[in-house]
Amino acid sequence: MSRLTETSLIVSWFSEGEGLVKTVAKGALRPRSVFAGKLDLFFTGQIEVVRARKGDLHVLREVVVSDWREGLRRGYMSTLMAGYFCRLVEMGFELQHGDGGAYDLLRRGLDFLEKEDASMRALLHFEGSMAEILGISTGRGDAARVLGEHLGGMPGVRKEIMDRLGVG
Repeated sequence: MSRLTETSLIVSWFSEGEGLVKTVAKGALRPRSVFAGKLDLFFTGQIEVVRARKGDLHVLREVVVSDWREGLRRGYMSTLMAGYFCRLVEMGFELQHGDGGAYDLLRRGLDFLEKEDASMRALLHFEGSMAEILGISTGRGDAARVLGEHLGGMPGVRKEIMDRLGVG
């Protein structure tokens, strides 16, 4: 999510059928916005958009949240790792291209972190599965290196996660 104007936001979504979709939530920052309380990190729900005639920034019309994932906010590490998972998926897929299993991976990763503590095992599993979905897995346990080469680097937050897990 990022600010577009004084009252509007650009919100990125990862959908099951279309992959990464970017929308403009017009008036989202106004006090009585129809989006109040519905735009936050890690939610699952249904969205309705008006397709852009040109470009790939669509207008968000409606959001119906089905899973708030409140458990993700219980600890900093869970929130940090959830953000890492989302950023990795965002880096790995082009706008509006089918996800090839990434939606399910992201959903399962966020659901896990909602209930369980962030761990090295969860991180390595996510990275390995991501490399498999992208078709770049070597099967040798070096998914982070392979992903970094393929994506032009890894999200910067990975170092903080590794440090906090006592690995870095």
